[in-house]
Amino acid sequence: MQLSVRHVTTYSYAQPAWGLIQLLRATPASFTGQNVLDWRIDVDCDARLREGRDGYGNITHMLYVDKPVTRLSVSVTGRVLTEDRAGVVQGLPQDLPPQVFCRATPLTEAGPAIEALARTVEAGPDPALGRLHHLNSRLYEAMRFDTTATGADTTAEQAAAAGHGVCQDFAHMFIAAARLLSIPARYISGHLFRRDGAHVQEASHAWAEAWVGELGWVAFDPANGICADDAYVRVACGLDYQGAAPVAGARSGGGAEHLAVEVAVSQTQQQAQFQAQS
Repeated sequence: MQLSVRHVTTYSYAQPAWGLIQLLRATPASFTGQNVLDWRIDVDCDARLREGRDGYGNITHMLYVDKPVTRLSVSVTGRVLTEDRAGVVQGLPQDLPPQVFCRATPLTEAGPAIEALARTVEAGPDPALGRLHHLNSRLYEAMRFDTTATGADTTAEQAAAAGHGVCQDFAHMFIAAARLLSIPARYISGHLFRRDGAHVQEASHAWAEAWVGELGWVAFDPANGICADDAYVRVACGLDYQGAAPVAGARSGGGAEHLAVEVAVSQTQQQAQFQAQS
């Protein structure tokens, strides 16, 4: 599937802000099943961008704004060609040993609610893969998707105890339970093409990857109860949200801040026309 992505993050400040530094994890890499055709980052003010890679292998850009501003908008656009590989992730340009992703973090620390969730996961004929599929389905069926009840600092344990959350919380719960079962798991940020026609979204998407023996990394989306397919654009990974967040930064001054995010993911017009003619 050929997908077009547009991700715009806009900051508005009550007073002029200066010395802005932003870390962007907003550029996807090409690997087996995901080919980045073109990608660019635009900023609506005088700024400097420096490309690099972080410790997880994510493509990063450091954004520096030296002059006072009352508004900053970062627009990320591009096209990606994807294919359905039943969640199997292979051919990443850089990666770490799976054992790195066994370590719990404050956002993914297991407590009584996660422990109870892990106990309900049955192994099936394939111990690791069976448990992960069951966990994915269990979270999708038992937890309620709710955009109003949690925040960026909500932990997996808090979301599991409350019984609801957003895609970030579903990913954290999956990761926490998988690690409790001694299965390496990590947080993935990226974009999702909505086949229901909701192409404009309020945020990027999040899911998880878990290590399954000879298969390697397999991507699971517990918020939708499926493995990632050709509707997913993988951008960054980390131990949790903080290691894969699209934007993080600091500034001086500025007073109160207002943040607006808009994401649009659609099939490119060329592919849509081809499907209509088929």
